[in-house]
Amino acid sequence: MSDERLFTFRNRWFTVSVLGTIGIAVVSALIGFVWLPSVHRDAQFTGVWNAICSAAGLPRSWYSEGTIVESKTKLTSVEMTPQLLANVSANSIGRGATLALRCTMCHGERGMSEANSPNLAGQFASVIYKQLVDFQQGVRTNAVMSPMAANLSDQDMRDLAAYYASLPRPPAQRKVSDALAPPVVAHGAPMRNIAPCAACHGGIDTKAGSPWLDGLPAAYTKSQLIAFANGTRTNDIDGVMRNVARNMTPEEIDAAAMYYARELNGKP
Repeated sequence: MSDERLFTFRNRWFTVSVLGTIGIAVVSALIGFVWLPSVHRDAQFTGVWNAICSAAGLPRSWYSEGTIVESKTKLTSVEMTPQLLANVSANSIGRGATLALRCTMCHGERGMSEANSPNLAGQFASVIYKQLVDFQQGVRTNAVMSPMAANLSDQDMRDLAAYYASLPRPPAQRKVSDALAPPVVAHGAPMRNIAPCAACHGGIDTKAGSPWLDGLPAAYTKSQLIAFANGTRTNDIDGVMRNVARNMTPEEIDAAAMYYARELNGKP
């Protein structure tokens, strides 16, 4: 039996193991507490100490300067429930039709856009209402919609939502078989934390607050997915769409946008 000690730096394998472990720990610390916080937008990751506190789950009072770090991102104030605007009156729809006259340039006379703006005909009333409130409160911003929503009353927004929801949804210009749905739409990508689009936007199920996507212009859907991915749009509830979009590849974004626009291989 050899008398050579295993746990000694004279043993080259022990030396390599120790140095390798230290190297991995140093690289992990640099990535986790320096590089990732430097590119992360959330306020609680600002600075190495804040990143350590956040990773360890420590109280926010322990953060730098003993202050509570709050996110600067505005969050929607609309509480989405299946009952929101579920029952509307004919008077509300009529008032909404009058108010919608100022919206025709972008959204069309009957809620069908020819300018790559979203089609609103047949959209869920709660979805339209939420977006109008978010535009008004600055939770979602747009050079055209923000000033348009600024002077609307809460009842105005409810009436507009009721009117557009009452319009018939447009028939698909080209029926794309569900069997040809892109994998990200039909199945998602579980290993990348991407749920199927159809789980929230119809096909499998519909989640309160999730818009009906069929027939939306591909350019619009693509631009919104990119905005969610890069964080310029943040009015999704609980960050669901941001988490999904940032994990989608450009090819998946294109495929989903074309599918919901009822386009196949770029051809309507």
